[in-house]
Parts: sequence; structure tokens; C-alpha cells
Amino acid sequence: MVTLTLPWPPSVNHYWRMWRGRMLISRKGRQYRDAVVAIVRATQVKPLLGPLAIHIELFPPDARRRDVDNALKALNDSLEHGGAFVDDSQIVWLLIEKSSNVRGGKVIVRICQCGPPPIVRSGIS
Repeated sequence: MVTLTLPWPPSVNHYWRMWRGRMLISRKGRQYRDAVVAIVRATQVKPLLGPLAIHIELFPPDARRRDVDNALKALNDSLEHGGAFVDDSQIVWLLIEKSSNVRGGKVIVRICQCGPPPIVRSGIS
């Protein structure tokens, strides 16, 4: 299992920006991604292969209302870009929980490989 403590991500509303008719990752989004890449590389995580189970624990920076799913895009894209896993399509099980407020906010991510999917054989004895 890989456990990472990451900074608070920008919400999906601040992750993307429209520029000259194209949707691009915002400056905040790129800064966040760079910070996550540095953390993943510092912990020397090797890209996990196969199906993955991920547990995300969100510690918001303050008491404002937040939707837990708004943190996912920046978080998953940054973990993939940093090499924690090959592609976020590998995620087959995902648990997100919002915990108590922490000054500045943080995210604890636990990633583990699931076994290979079972082989289903129908009608073969």
C-alpha cells in the first residue's frame, strides 16, 4: 500500500480555464500538479499496475461547504502525472471521506493494488 499526504487540491471549478477557445489546466492546477509530482517522486513510489483501490481522506482548510467530488479531478490527474499509477482508469474502488478541518487543508491518499479480476467461465466444465 502507498500512503501519501498531499496539499489541499483546487476544486474542479478552479482546475480548468478557458483560453482562446480551448480548455486548459489553470495556473493553480499546474502548481498543484507540480507539488504532487514532487511529493510522489520524493517518496520514490513506483507506478502501481492493475486494478487499484483508493481511499481519499479530505481535511478541508476551513468550515466552508465543499463537495467531496470537486477535489477528485485535480487529485487523480496529479497522482497519474506524478507516476503513482499509470492511468486513473485503473481505479476500480474509490472511497472519499471528509474529515475535520485542518489549517491549510490536506489530503491523505491510500492506494493499493487489487487482485486481478476473476476469470468467469460460463458453460465450461
